Amino acid sequence: MGLMSFALGTCCYTSTYRPPYMICKATINNNNHALEAAYIRRAAELADKSAGFTSPHPNFGCVIATSSGHVAGEGYLYAQGTKPAELQAIESAGAWSRRATAYVNLEPGDCHGDHTAVSALVQAGISRVVVGMRHPLQHLRGNAVRALRSQGVQVDVLGEDLKSKIIEEARKTCLLVNAPIICRSALRVPFSVLKFAMTLDGKIACSSGHASWISSKKSRSRVFELRGRSDAIIVGGNTVRRDNPQLTARHGGGHMPVRIVMSQTLDLPEEANLWDLSEVSTIVVTQRGARRSFQKLLASKGVEIVEFDILNPREVMEYLHDRGCLSVFWECGGTLSASAISSGVIHKVFAIVAPKIIGGKNAPSPVGELGMVEMTQALDLIDVCYEQVGPDMFVSGFLQPLPDVTPVIPSVDETFAIDPTVTPHESSIIFFYKTWDPHGSFSNFSHHPIQMPDENGDYATWLSVEHYYQAQKFVGVDDPLAWECVENIKSAKSPEEAARIGRSIQRQQPDLENKTFLMRSYSYADSVASEALLFSS
Repeated sequence: MGLMSFALGTCCYTSTYRPPYMICKATINNNNHALEAAYIRRAAELADKSAGFTSPHPNFGCVIATSSGHVAGEGYLYAQGTKPAELQAIESAGAWSRRATAYVNLEPGDCHGDHTAVSALVQAGISRVVVGMRHPLQHLRGNAVRALRSQGVQVDVLGEDLKSKIIEEARKTCLLVNAPIICRSALRVPFSVLKFAMTLDGKIACSSGHASWISSKKSRSRVFELRGRSDAIIVGGNTVRRDNPQLTARHGGGHMPVRIVMSQTLDLPEEANLWDLSEVSTIVVTQRGARRSFQKLLASKGVEIVEFDILNPREVMEYLHDRGCLSVFWECGGTLSASAISSGVIHKVFAIVAPKIIGGKNAPSPVGELGMVEMTQALDLIDVCYEQVGPDMFVSGFLQPLPDVTPVIPSVDETFAIDPTVTPHESSIIFFYKTWDPHGSFSNFSHHPIQMPDENGDYATWLSVEHYYQAQKFVGVDDPLAWECVENIKSAKSPEEAARIGRSIQRQQPDLENKTFLMRSYSYADSVASEALLFSS
């Protein structure tokens, strides 16, 4: 049995997964937990391939195995709007799917009105589905499991129907690969990773401030990949002034996280790489009223400005949660790092240690003052991993454990005894309008693009649900001004800007509004977001 290491949730993990050509020779038995765990770990590994691309949805992977142990098909969700992992695996397996077992790292999370994954499993004749973990979102949790069981498919959930030490280890890989959505749904903030590169003596720059480069080229390439797994990258004003970073994921991938600068005073340079929006947008978050003239300058360049009454990491994370971020990558200096850690918003640390010594009494360290006076107060990392990349050592670990998403599920008899009118696992009714629902579902102001059909049935890309929603106020009106309004809204740089344009035109020129839209506008936002879910999942 060969050993294979892979990155799950930006953590190096070592598994005893046997490649398909070896598994083909094995005989599957329901009690063979080692083999079951190997398939689930493989599904998690597949799911991890699309980290960053599927946001705001989870990462899904699926493995189809026959009763003789032959791996007939595999698949994973590539990105928003692509085929579900289960459907891809079934198409790959073909006729071998009948009476086979499907292994999925996460319970299928079909959106309202779209049951593609569950239907594909049932119609293909899958006899059994092994689920790594239930869906972390409350309104989706248990739905697919119930739907499959109602169709006569045997469903086994790790930690519930299958229990052992090796099963628990496999379940842990499923948690790691979807750590962002687990943290978001349970903690109401995005999953945050603090990354820094330091010398062997714990310095992130020389006393002069020079820091290029501490880590090797191989390490910096790995950082580009890590950035691409996130929805946003955060730096402080000191980093902008000292390093003038670009903060792009220059690794050839298609996902480019939003760049965010935190600065209370807006003491920032007028010219900086972050003000170049040709590749990706930039948001500056600051204290209310700070340097109004400089705010106007940045706005003229297309930079989005967001003011806070009290600027701190917790407030910013809660704001980004409301904007739909699943994961945030912190690449800031010691002062902001310490503030973020003290605020409790950092979940994982990723340290790159270079075999160099630069010394210097005033050379900065990666984390500033935390107020600790004894070693007993030190923060211990959990699930620490080590990986050598070129000459450097990557050390990663969690500052806090992942929230427990295992539900306490009463039996049918227990539920009926308490309240005969309640259906077991009954889900809450979810509405969508201008805010993420309590369980982290899709919304108008999520900054993730969607594809929606136009009047001709062709699909067009919109930067957010709010862009699409505001534009529909003027779609179908035979007036050049209405056509111009639609284009202005579509090209708006943020959901908030799209909302301002749409509402302003609606007030100033009500004759341009689609009267059909006006009649159904009270419920339109709900239907748009629900339809967007269908097309983006």
